[in-house]
Amino acid sequence: MNVLVVGATGTLGRQVVRRAIEEGHQVTCLVRNPAKAAFLSEWGAHLKVGNLLQPSTLRAAMEGVEAVIDCATVRVTDTLSARQVDWDGKVALINAARAAQVGHFIFFSIMGAQHEYPNVPLMNFKHHIEKYLIGSQMPYTIFRPAGFMQGLIGQYAIPILEEQIVWVASESIPTAYLDTLDAARFAVRALSVEAAKQQVFPLVGPKAWTSEEVIALCEQLSGKKAKVRTIPLGVLRGARRVAQFFQWSWNIADRLAFVEVIAAKEPMYADMTPVCEALGIELASLTSLEDYLAEYFQKMLKRIRELKVKQPKVKRPF
Repeated sequence: MNVLVVGATGTLGRQVVRRAIEEGHQVTCLVRNPAKAAFLSEWGAHLKVGNLLQPSTLRAAMEGVEAVIDCATVRVTDTLSARQVDWDGKVALINAARAAQVGHFIFFSIMGAQHEYPNVPLMNFKHHIEKYLIGSQMPYTIFRPAGFMQGLIGQYAIPILEEQIVWVASESIPTAYLDTLDAARFAVRALSVEAAKQQVFPLVGPKAWTSEEVIALCEQLSGKKAKVRTIPLGVLRGARRVAQFFQWSWNIADRLAFVEVIAAKEPMYADMTPVCEALGIELASLTSLEDYLAEYFQKMLKRIRELKVKQPKVKRPF
């Protein structure tokens, strides 16, 4: 199948590309900077230069495409805003796919978006894009992930290893993190399963974890004690209001808006049994957070030991 992957250089997108190629699909990646995406072509993907905010490039990218997998979303470091990427860009992408009569559009939304959070930009845009896609009359599959394990490395694992401060909110909601490799499996499998069309699926890992539980697991696996500092929700709300005054920090303000999701205290978890049955994936095959972090810390601790061995011994002057 000819598949167009959008957001292919991201943490999730690159796993989708790799998985799709491994399963024999012909993969095209829509990229803004071919030089930064060269590794995708080395894997066997075809690159097409395009931009979600330039509809003419999207029309060209749709030539010969049978399915679209949309993994793109705004990043904190982006110069573009959430409105530009997750609303304007997505509307243009869906319109281009519909005009090209694409046979299947797979969209990664976010868990909880269906509850409508008007004051949380990313959640709000995801919610409305879900509705726009459903109303487009195109065959679609919508996945709602709760969060990815890869994001926990920078948030918890690295600061603990480097003995830096780990910042956490005063309240946390249990979140069932999923490995992006598993998310890619679900997305690529949906391409060949007719029952996946016109469906909205949750996408979560085997168990929901609070921030405190993730930190405790990292401490156990690393052998180090975390330096935890707690930030009250009121302080986070105040920081968001301040960030909104400065254009360069709008994306940061949008991220801080997730404090409203935390305050709602809705666990980011769902029963994956129906999803696995529909797509023919063994529930027991999903990566657990324990296994994921154990592998990460094993590799990192080994590397640290090797670096210590290689360090030259300093001779004392006397």
